[in-house]
Amino acid sequence: MRHNPLGAFLTGLFVLGALAVTVLTVTYVQATRNLLAMQWQAAIINKQRTLASALANDLVEYSRRNPMIDPILQSVGLKGRLTNAPALKSAK
Repeated sequence: MRHNPLGAFLTGLFVLGALAVTVLTVTYVQATRNLLAMQWQAAIINKQRTLASALANDLVEYSRRNPMIDPILQSVGLKGRLTNAPALKSAK
């Protein structure tokens, strides 16, 4: 029986192609799992951000009825700093 170099070459090429497809498939599956995990985390973060924003808005609204909470809101940056200094008159 004669040895066929073309057959051996094509068989080797097929094996290399099958290995490459296997590696790419495993990489794709891992990347898809990571993507789904990140999307889940992003959804949780967006929900928490929405809740925090709603709470901040409610606190600012509450401070209109009860100004005793203003120092706390100012310390966390939800309300601008209030100054007790009188306004300067412009020079004529």
